[in-house]
This record gives sequence, C-alpha cells and structure tokens, in this order.
Amino acid sequence: MTLLDAARDVRERAYAPYSRFKVGAAVRGASGQIYQGCNVENVAYPEGTCAEAGAIALMIASGETELIEVAVIADSPSPVPPCGGCRQKLAEFGKHDTPVLLATTAGKTLATTIGELLPGRFDMTHMSGIA
Repeated sequence: MTLLDAARDVRERAYAPYSRFKVGAAVRGASGQIYQGCNVENVAYPEGTCAEAGAIALMIASGETELIEVAVIADSPSPVPPCGGCRQKLAEFGKHDTPVLLATTAGKTLATTIGELLPGRFDMTHMSGIA
C-alpha cells in the first residue's frame, strides 16, 4: 500500500457530519511504518482534530518521533494543504525537505515539502537555553 493509498483509505472513515469535508492523512515514520489519521469533527465546532494531527498522534503513540513522508487527500477541486497548526506539527517531527504529497479524490496531486509549506518555521533553535 502506498502512502497515498493509506490516506485515501482512512479518509473514508473520517467523522465529518457538519462540514461533510472528509480528509485523510498518512505519515511514514523513520522505521518505514505508516500511520493514518482522519479528521474528526465535534458539534462544539471548531473543537475537532485534523487528519494530519491524528496521524502524527498515532505515530507518537506508537513510539516514533520522526516522519519522513506525508500524504494528504480530500475531495476538493485542487489539492488541499494542511492548516497552519498542522504545518507546525509536521515541522516538529519532519525535516525541511520532507516530501509532502497533496491530492484530490479525482487524482490531482501536488508534490511539495514541509519547508515549502512552512518557510521560516519556529523550532527548538528559537528557544532560549534549549538545544
């Protein structure tokens, strides 16, 4: 199963009764293991979880802390980039040149990187006394 296939598969299980906008994400950890996540909405909107955040949480819960590849898919006219918060989350666990594949359910894709999605990222080097 490709990373995009994993994202496509988990997208079908998204819980999006309010927006009807289902998103699937998959990240590959440094071990090669694939972790999936889907968006989960809540009636107390905007309290919910993004697909990317879910995939990262599963990766961390499984004991990995580095992602080496990302795929995100949604039913949209053009590939949908992660929200700002998820861009920062991806940057926390991936490198500047980590590949990110954004896709639509109709087959359009956009290949990018974490660094292109979040230039000027905030990281540990900005924290006083931590490095």
